[in-house]
Amino acid sequence: MKNQIKSVCARQIFDSKDRPIIEVDVITEGGVLGRGSASTGTSVGMYEAVVMTDNNPACFNGQSVYNAIHNVNRLIGPAIIGMDVTDQKGIDERMIALDGTPNKSYLGGNAIYAVSIACLKAAARSVNLPVYKYLAGGELKTLPIPTFNSINGGKYGDFWMGIQEFTFCPYKADSMAEAVEIAMRVFGMIGKVITEYQKGAPARVGHYYGWQPPTEDPEVTMELLHEAVRRCGYEEKVAYALDCAASEIYSDESKTYYLNGKHLTTDDMIAFGRRISEKYNFLYIEDLLDENDWSGYKKAMKEIKRTILIGDDFIVTNKERLKRAYEEEAIGGFIFKPNQIGTITESLQTHEFARTHGMITVPSQRGGGVIDDIVMDLCLAMQVPAVKNSAPRSGERIYACNMLYRAADENPHARLFDYSSLQRF
Repeated sequence: MKNQIKSVCARQIFDSKDRPIIEVDVITEGGVLGRGSASTGTSVGMYEAVVMTDNNPACFNGQSVYNAIHNVNRLIGPAIIGMDVTDQKGIDERMIALDGTPNKSYLGGNAIYAVSIACLKAAARSVNLPVYKYLAGGELKTLPIPTFNSINGGKYGDFWMGIQEFTFCPYKADSMAEAVEIAMRVFGMIGKVITEYQKGAPARVGHYYGWQPPTEDPEVTMELLHEAVRRCGYEEKVAYALDCAASEIYSDESKTYYLNGKHLTTDDMIAFGRRISEKYNFLYIEDLLDENDWSGYKKAMKEIKRTILIGDDFIVTNKERLKRAYEEEAIGGFIFKPNQIGTITESLQTHEFARTHGMITVPSQRGGGVIDDIVMDLCLAMQVPAVKNSAPRSGERIYACNMLYRAADENPHARLFDYSSLQRF
């Protein structure tokens, strides 16, 4: 009785990019509160669950979420009140059925996702456990390697770096404490290296709180990142990752990708991925090609052997897309973003498919982050190889680092994931 849902209430709050998002409170009969908010990304895949906004230009530039709030308060809430908050699968399935669309466009993926998180947090709180321990069912054995998006691509006025994220990964750190210390030292050094490259002009803050690249050339930018690692003396402990976010630079009309002032074919992009992964040690390369280029991914998997190719926009945490990619040998893993599919249950099912089929799961916060993002609990509970963190600069990103740090203290026998069985270099 005490775990039955008593009330569901939604409101509008704001993410780290000052955009309105939906937040939901679920309260049980026993007085336990679970609170969840629906973060979203900056680059969003076309197959993601719909983020319902009001599209009223007079209200928060069209980004308000009052319609989604209405759907929670008037439709979702009445449908789940009285359910046991610990029945995550049942609650999520009821919301999916109530929505009745393949992409959650009727109720809004953001509305459903925020409720799903709130129920999970209430369930964990009902037994006085952190969410990650509630899901893990015991003490952790491994901790994910934190990876740091440190040089941020995208558009800067007339300047366009086609690769979205240049990331360093302290995969050989002896502890979480050392991994975070490596991150802090290397991140500061990157700024100094960029300033030198710019002949004294100060390095600037990028889109995701990392550094703005000083050139459109991804290979020069990668060398600057590597130089920062070298200067800190961490060459033996650090590897790299890229997020190409290729759908953002792809032209469906010309069937080419814009990169470093050139329009590249699928074969050119594959050659780029092969060339850069043969020069540097990469844990993974993400979204090398457009989200619809199935034949290109299959070719890339055959030609790029020194890293793991994983999908973000390509997979969107969707089990059916991941299953197809596995069957066609089109990808080696995926970026785990539960808001892409819209419920905790579906996202964990996608991870379980990956785990049982030898594919890697790399959880990631979204570009529009918040403090206490559920992704950090999930990455710990799933005991995955690595987790994507942004640069250690803003509040919600530091919170993520601190949560990993805290989990290491709470699970003294857990060690950083041993990536040696997965690495291709």
